[in-house]
Amino acid sequence: MRHLMGLIVVLGLLLPGHAIAQSADQGAIREVISRQIDAFRRDDGGGAFAIASPNIQAMIGGPDAFMRMVRSGYPMVYRPARFSFSRLVMREGKWFQLVDFTGSDGSTALAAYEMVRIDGAWRINGCQIVRRGQGV
Repeated sequence: MRHLMGLIVVLGLLLPGHAIAQSADQGAIREVISRQIDAFRRDDGGGAFAIASPNIQAMIGGPDAFMRMVRSGYPMVYRPARFSFSRLVMREGKWFQLVDFTGSDGSTALAAYEMVRIDGAWRINGCQIVRRGQGV
């Protein structure tokens, strides 16, 4: 049920008419996501795991388990050919950064990163792939 509610919230980000949030922190949020993707590219599990929120860290347990989860469940995020930032939106009091990914095979995906501020720093509190497309 929790996953279904999360999916409904994330899918709501794609519907027309949602409020686009403006934030002085947009650059900082994008930097955090970019750092994590760079850590994935280097197979730096510790660096990638450190960017996750304490909630995600507690659920996953450690850098090795985190990297296994990303490799198997989020291959396009783990090794994107390209990625670009889309909108930063606030939905139900939560910040979501939308990111377009393209895989090496040309397939595409839109990911919604939930972001939280902890002790003044932005952390990733989850990532859901909300739309997938076929390669060219």
